[in-house]
Amino acid sequence: MSIRSYFGIRKSSFLLVHPELPAFTCWRPQLESLSTFGITGNHGGAIRLIARSRYSVADRNVDASVRNPSTVRLGRKQGGSSSLYSRPSILEMKNERMANRAKVYDFLQGIGIVPDELDGLELPVTVEVMRERVDFLHNLGLTIEDINNYPLVLGCSVKKNMIPVLDYLGKLGVRKSTFTEFLIRYPQVLHSSVVVDLAPVVKYLQGLDIKPNDIPRVLERYPEVLGFKLEGTMSTSVAYLVGIGVARREIGGVLTRYPDILGMRVGRVIKPFVEYLESLGIPRLAVARLIEKKPYILGFGLEERVKPNVESLLEFSVRKEALPVVVAQYPEIIGIDLKPKLLGQQSLLNSAIDSSSKDFGSIIEKMPQVVNASNSAVTRHVDFLKSCGFSLQQVRQIVVECPQVLALNLDIMKLSFDYFQREMQRPLDDLVVFPAFFTYGLESTIKPRHKMIARKGLQCSLSWLLNCSDEKFKERMNYDTIDLEEMDAMPSFDMNTLMEQRSDQSASEYEEDSDDEYA
Repeated sequence: MSIRSYFGIRKSSFLLVHPELPAFTCWRPQLESLSTFGITGNHGGAIRLIARSRYSVADRNVDASVRNPSTVRLGRKQGGSSSLYSRPSILEMKNERMANRAKVYDFLQGIGIVPDELDGLELPVTVEVMRERVDFLHNLGLTIEDINNYPLVLGCSVKKNMIPVLDYLGKLGVRKSTFTEFLIRYPQVLHSSVVVDLAPVVKYLQGLDIKPNDIPRVLERYPEVLGFKLEGTMSTSVAYLVGIGVARREIGGVLTRYPDILGMRVGRVIKPFVEYLESLGIPRLAVARLIEKKPYILGFGLEERVKPNVESLLEFSVRKEALPVVVAQYPEIIGIDLKPKLLGQQSLLNSAIDSSSKDFGSIIEKMPQVVNASNSAVTRHVDFLKSCGFSLQQVRQIVVECPQVLALNLDIMKLSFDYFQREMQRPLDDLVVFPAFFTYGLESTIKPRHKMIARKGLQCSLSWLLNCSDEKFKERMNYDTIDLEEMDAMPSFDMNTLMEQRSDQSASEYEEDSDDEYA
């Protein structure tokens, strides 16, 4: 809508017209004398008054009689400069953003950060704000290399993203000393919303019977868990473990010790691993008990580590039927770089006791932990046995029969051997036949039982004396004669012990960081 105004000098031949003032302007005619325009009084009869219009835009008065109508623009004054209401054009704003972003990119490149992945990401408009973000990340311990590994972290605001997330983790109990490693492993956490993303995951973990005091340790060991969906991999992995026999009350301890399970896919990782151990001859319930005690075994790569290690055991004369016992005794043997260790230990034992490949396989079956025995430890124990008067052949027989003697405390072995010679006064051959003598406690078992048979005047083998429970030994003390049929076999690992009814004490009680070597 517009208002047209007409004013001028009335003559028969012409009419002066001034068109279109804006509809919202205030129009106020003002009368001025003819002398203002330099018109003499002789013309007063023809022209009495001249109407002059003045209007105001943004507190500026503009003379309408000299304004060129075709050049009138709202919010502009002559000369083209902007008023307080002016706005830059879209093109101008785009060019300004591009210029600011180029400055930010130049800054990042100057300190060694490659900004290629930042295209399309909302970044600070000034170098100063970007420098603040980089400095904050540096103070957290992140290097330029760490930032280049995940440059999208530069899109996080210090005040809106980083500080609230780190404050929340600190309140949970995550140690500040672990923040650097935490962010290197899972920098995406800085994009998270505390209320929407982080708090629900923490609540879910508590619902899995992870104790509140253990939550920060879980997050420190496996920060990636904060990015998982609640009803995704986490819930299915837990459900599968319970399904194979892991006790529901043990789940909290299992996840606390090895929270990586929460990120493992059942079909690709957990189930194939469990089924492979079953194929070796380990009952499913025994596998469940192994997971309760040493959950980190689920992290051993099946194709790249477990299966090759089993083949190596067979290659080094371990019998196939003995594999279940070997793995159940020492599950770590399928998760280490095994073959070089087998080669080294075989060579060591061959030089120390002149053992054969078959002897070496038998030693592994009875004590698979020997693959990690140090050269010096093996040498010291062999030298001790030789110093006791055993021949090389007898030493080999002792080690093959009871390889545990290579791992016992030497001081305790010396005390037991002294008692054997001084008080028991038995021949060395008895120890060759039953070298497990060294594995029994001198004060708790050997001395009390020896004194009891000495009072009764009984003559028995070391195996009959020691290789039985306390209850069984008390029964034997009521016998008048020794029944050779009651002689127990050499002590060995029993798979059934894994599947026995458990006490009320949780199997998942553990010392802090006890499994870090494998986790």
